[in-house]
Amino acid sequence: MTYETILVENPAPGVGLIRFNRPQALNALNGQMTGEAFSAMETFDADPSIGCIVLTGSDRAFAAGADIKQMEDTDVIKMMSGSDFTDWSRMVRVRKPIIAAVSGWALGGGCELAMMCDMIVASETAKFGQPEVKIGIMPGAGGTQRLTHAVGKAIAMEVMLGDRNLTAQEALQYGLVNRVYPVENYLDETIKLAGKVAGMPQVAVRLIKETVNKAYEFGLSQALDYEKRNFYLLFGTEDKAEGMKAFIEKRAPQWKNR
Repeated sequence: MTYETILVENPAPGVGLIRFNRPQALNALNGQMTGEAFSAMETFDADPSIGCIVLTGSDRAFAAGADIKQMEDTDVIKMMSGSDFTDWSRMVRVRKPIIAAVSGWALGGGCELAMMCDMIVASETAKFGQPEVKIGIMPGAGGTQRLTHAVGKAIAMEVMLGDRNLTAQEALQYGLVNRVYPVENYLDETIKLAGKVAGMPQVAVRLIKETVNKAYEFGLSQALDYEKRNFYLLFGTEDKAEGMKAFIEKRAPQWKNR
């Protein structure tokens, strides 16, 4: 497909990279760019040669919030009848792991989009924030929920009500991000991590992602039952047989992803 606001490439075997490309607006999120990004995710999700997706922006900004000019004249009726936030559920339905590579600003919708990914790798300059209250609104794409789950109520409240931005090191301390690297190599390190994930047996990878995410939706008893079901299902795969045989024979497994 041809895109106008994102760049798409395959930087390593099994890895699909999506890069926001609105530098003049610090990658502010508008409907076109998010729609193109979700379409690219779905394309990678359907591609059997891709095992992990990386979502990134520029060194200066992952995404500096939503495009306010696009939202200024929107009223409650337009919001309720529109598809701007409904479309974001497309990302939740992507079954392959998504890693955000974040440098510079990740504010508002940009922070929410990063938190929708399965992992976040940050550069030392990354800053995460939800400043919506400063324009009279609030996070509306999961920020109040995902940030609170990640960093706890008190810090989430300060970020959303007290105009606090979390630095990369603070985000690492609070468990919002996985790793922090210098700007010069944060993306390369993200691609390396994605390559490791892509090299794992993909049926197991998908079920692990699915099951971990249920921890946010189910109570403990229901989540444990769901985990056990998926655990049992993997015993019917060719990769389970190959993985255990390779372990016993002390050799590298040859995954078939089925």
